[in-house]
Amino acid sequence: MLIKLSIVVGAGYFIYSKLLLNENLLFSTYIAFLIKNDPFSLKNVLFLVILTLFNWFFEILKWQKLVQVVQKISFKDALEQSLGGLTASLVTPNRIGDYGAKVMYYTNRFKGKIVLLNLVGNISQMTITTVFGVIGLTIFVNFYQVDIDYYRVTRFVFILLIIAILSFFGVKHRRFKVKGHSYVDIIDFIKSITINVKAKTLVFSLIRYLIFSFQFYFLLSVFGVAIDYLDAMVVITSMYFLASIIPSISIFDVVIKGSVAVFLFSFLKVNELTILTITTSMWLLNFVIPSIFGGYYVLNFRLPNAE
Repeated sequence: MLIKLSIVVGAGYFIYSKLLLNENLLFSTYIAFLIKNDPFSLKNVLFLVILTLFNWFFEILKWQKLVQVVQKISFKDALEQSLGGLTASLVTPNRIGDYGAKVMYYTNRFKGKIVLLNLVGNISQMTITTVFGVIGLTIFVNFYQVDIDYYRVTRFVFILLIIAILSFFGVKHRRFKVKGHSYVDIIDFIKSITINVKAKTLVFSLIRYLIFSFQFYFLLSVFGVAIDYLDAMVVITSMYFLASIIPSISIFDVVIKGSVAVFLFSFLKVNELTILTITTSMWLLNFVIPSIFGGYYVLNFRLPNAE
């Protein structure tokens, strides 16, 4: 019980610190800006909440579909595991806590495969983010004539490529293992996942991406930013891509996305306070509120019966 309580209290504290002690946007400034602009009519709030519900509906559906590779679970079970994993991930680098939390719901014989299935789900989401992000960033850089040191960028990409290649061969040579599974076992397991499951996982990831990127655009319009949808998507896709490749603790997502968004939207002459308010609102809708419900599931968690 102490561990569960520590996770919930820790997540609550970090949420509190990011809301009230955020140097980029003080919570009092955030509230004052909302009161001044009065953007959230009942209709707007309901629509934003519906978008959030659909965002998490498809994330939960994606997890349910993936887990059924090894064990059938209900939507309610997938809901509990997804939100519980979110709460546990808030205070860990790159959402590692999500892996540990979901594994706890399964007996030892499934734990290794659950880690791999979670990895497949995250890779599918990152794939969608990368594809749209690279396209968006390419258009953004060319259209807005961003001053980039291409020599440094090329050198950085080259170094990353060399590290990736060396790591790949190093992993094979050292018989790298995850939960007792060798590199070959991992590849064979991923290959064993049916095309149908992989395709649905990508589709659910795509739908989620379209939902939360549209949610960002909707908030721009709510705050009176007059911008064409396609123009906005070029910046939004670039923002999510750049923010996703920066290693961080999940709780600092709002700070990273806020900083990246402010830089990118400055090319469109959008007010900095408006962008920081939008990124904070997105964070509250899609992370903080779901994590509160996740806290309930963490506190009521019970270890599975041993087989």
